[in-house]
Amino acid sequence: MKIRNVLRIALVAIRRNAVRSGLTMLGVIIGVASVIAMIALGSGARAAIDDQIQQQGTNVIYVSAGSFGRGPGMARGGAGSTTTLTLEDAQAIARDVPTIARVSPMARGRAQVVAGNQNWNTSVEGGNEDYIVIRNWPLASGADFTARDVLVAEKVALLGPTVAKTLFPDSDPVGQIIRVRNLPFRVVGVLTSKGQNQWGQDQDDIIIAPYTTVQKKLLGITFIQQIVLSATSSDAVEPAAVEITKLMRQRHKIQDPNDDDFTVRTVAEMAATRTEMANTMTMLLMSVASVSLLVGGIGIMNIMLVSVTERTREIGLRMAVGARTRDILRQFLAEAVSLSIVGGAVGVLLGMSVSRLLTTGLGWPTVITPTSIIVAFAFAGAVGVFFGFYPARKAAELDPIEALRYE
Repeated sequence: MKIRNVLRIALVAIRRNAVRSGLTMLGVIIGVASVIAMIALGSGARAAIDDQIQQQGTNVIYVSAGSFGRGPGMARGGAGSTTTLTLEDAQAIARDVPTIARVSPMARGRAQVVAGNQNWNTSVEGGNEDYIVIRNWPLASGADFTARDVLVAEKVALLGPTVAKTLFPDSDPVGQIIRVRNLPFRVVGVLTSKGQNQWGQDQDDIIIAPYTTVQKKLLGITFIQQIVLSATSSDAVEPAAVEITKLMRQRHKIQDPNDDDFTVRTVAEMAATRTEMANTMTMLLMSVASVSLLVGGIGIMNIMLVSVTERTREIGLRMAVGARTRDILRQFLAEAVSLSIVGGAVGVLLGMSVSRLLTTGLGWPTVITPTSIIVAFAFAGAVGVFFGFYPARKAAELDPIEALRYE
């Protein structure tokens, strides 16, 4: 039998029992749609992480107070859990690590901000005049604060777009006065929009001011919480991180790495951790989604066994007029594969629709790739072959005489 005739007869058999065929394909449809949507979610998460790396700059290194080691004479604590990071540490790194291009001490907190009759609770980050350059965060309007502003702890601020729109919905914020914890700050610039990060947090909901101002006048602390640096090139990031670690241990008189009271991390490291988490979650979700395909395959096997029983006389008649064993095998296998492939095609369309709904309705980043469609479609075909082979072989091995006698 020609392949074209085999497929034509298979489609006729499927249409003959359209409702039963549709219910049989349902498991495959749901399984393929789930796989497509889960791969799209995982790809979207990885794309969002890559985008965030580009936004932050590939050469960025963070040195934070605290470590996941024990710390000398202290209990185990995460980054940010100690107060041992100082301005002198930042100055030493800038002076003694030649592969570092820019350095900015950091201090951060949250504060209630008021402008006229508008108020907003937002994150306040302190840095120096190089901070937005290191963070690859250009200005939409106005100008950056200066080294003198940092030196004298001037009360000046850069507004993120979310804060600017909230406090000044109908006017230009530059040159206006806002009150941060009842202290007057002059707005000198507005940042460009970065949007949400991969965790759904609004990066534009922020105020940036001189770290000396945040440190002394808002938080009332003498230490710094973090140092953000940029290396001279992407190739220099890892060597620079190693040099910074050695220098910090020397300055803090630390012999055992387990006693570190600081954490040195690169953007690439943080991105790798987040990507690994995204991949693990994607694989977990795909494993759950694959169960639907397995159930769909079992449904195909079940319905094909029923079909073999119902069409026993037809099989005997085909054999009696010259159909060979491989013709019967091919015919029933084609029907099983056709059910699976049609279900796979519908599942691909449904999966693409679900992915778009996740993006438009929930704001989750999704990326549908041709590879994911091909893999899901091929998987659906493989399910049809695997679960359709046994019923097809059973049909092909029927005795023609017994088949013709079957009632």
